[in-house]
Amino acid sequence: MGYTIEDAAALAERAKLRFSHDQLVKLTKDLNDIIRYVDQLAVLDTEGVPPMTHPHCFINVWRDDEPREGLTVEQALANAPDRQGQFFRVPRIVAGEAEE
Repeated sequence: MGYTIEDAAALAERAKLRFSHDQLVKLTKDLNDIIRYVDQLAVLDTEGVPPMTHPHCFINVWRDDEPREGLTVEQALANAPDRQGQFFRVPRIVAGEAEE
């Protein structure tokens, strides 16, 4: 039993998404492909396989937490496309009072 177009339409409605009929057909196929793939994982024998949180084995390299010299203002702003004194200047993204 797989997903039907009606299932995909109901899922889209709950997600507040609108799709054309052709898009719903593709979504239904994609959902069924995903379910078939996950079903393949369900039959794998994982007995004795330790659980993992990441697919790669990373090892943290720690250093002593000692104060180090930081960047100067000039170094920090060297590649800034625009600056105002010792600050980065960026375009306004929130409506409000005009700049002075």
